[in-house]
Amino acid sequence: MRKIVISLMGVALVAASPAEEGAAALSGDWVVDLRLSLDDEAYTQPMTLTVASDGVVTGSFYNSEILAGRVGTAQNRTCVAFRTSDGSGLYHTSGCLVDGKMVGQTWSEGRNFVLPWTAERK
Repeated sequence: MRKIVISLMGVALVAASPAEEGAAALSGDWVVDLRLSLDDEAYTQPMTLTVASDGVVTGSFYNSEILAGRVGTAQNRTCVAFRTSDGSGLYHTSGCLVDGKMVGQTWSEGRNFVLPWTAERK
């Protein structure tokens, strides 16, 4: 019986880091559905995310610049969290990819509310 040996010398396998995977999964333009009830008339706002290879998130949401943001991957989820601001105060937003959509929430300190939302790619 002859044994066949296959050598992979010289071939490097490089896996993407969690931040790089997050960048590919989250970067781009999103349409955020901000309805209180899915029975309500459509109310959407734009979100643009740019995720750097180190996990830093920039872009905008609801026509406000992202002030600070990060992406993270754990427990089989890729998520983003960031802050924006308007005249009423800070907004803390986070969302995770679920079946190709983003499911998230925004907490407004100044207006004292938490609003769950969903988003799809533009």
